[in-house]
Amino acid sequence: MTAPLNRVLIMDSPAISRAIRRIAHEIVEQNEGLDRVIIAGIPSRGVEIARRLVDFIREFEGRVPETGVVDVSMHRDDYHLRKTPATPQPTQLPLDLDERTVVLVDDVLYTGRTTRAALDAVLSYGRPARIQLAVLLDRGHRELPIRPDYVGKNLPTSRSERVMVRLQNVDSEGDSVWLSKP
Repeated sequence: MTAPLNRVLIMDSPAISRAIRRIAHEIVEQNEGLDRVIIAGIPSRGVEIARRLVDFIREFEGRVPETGVVDVSMHRDDYHLRKTPATPQPTQLPLDLDERTVVLVDDVLYTGRTTRAALDAVLSYGRPARIQLAVLLDRGHRELPIRPDYVGKNLPTSRSERVMVRLQNVDSEGDSVWLSKP
């Protein structure tokens, strides 16, 4: 795989798989089982990463937690600033969130604003006992006091750099993470 001059490969398919597998193990260990856990992806790549987490958990635990999707489009604080409004997707969560742990899953954590929107979306459905955050990449530059519980890779970046996550089932490209420099 040859990269354009301004792009650097950060993670290839095996590295992504190892990171997701490690996060899956950490989720099981930190939550002492899966009986009260819901793994919910944030569209679009977060949903795919959540699906892979569940597949790994099924592989080594023999059972799976409940799953869900948390759409953030109507909870974003930049909704009114966008030229093209995001197309809402249905949020799919179990009806009863009380006394449950919701693990939000996303591809990249940057400013924390998407995570804040996801928190708002989840809380509009109920009051979980706790909400955890799992991300494939944490690139820093937080604008809100949000910290992930599970991280595949920490990648310090400058604000001018861009991180591009590509997943086969979402982007029809091989799994990879690229860093674009200006």
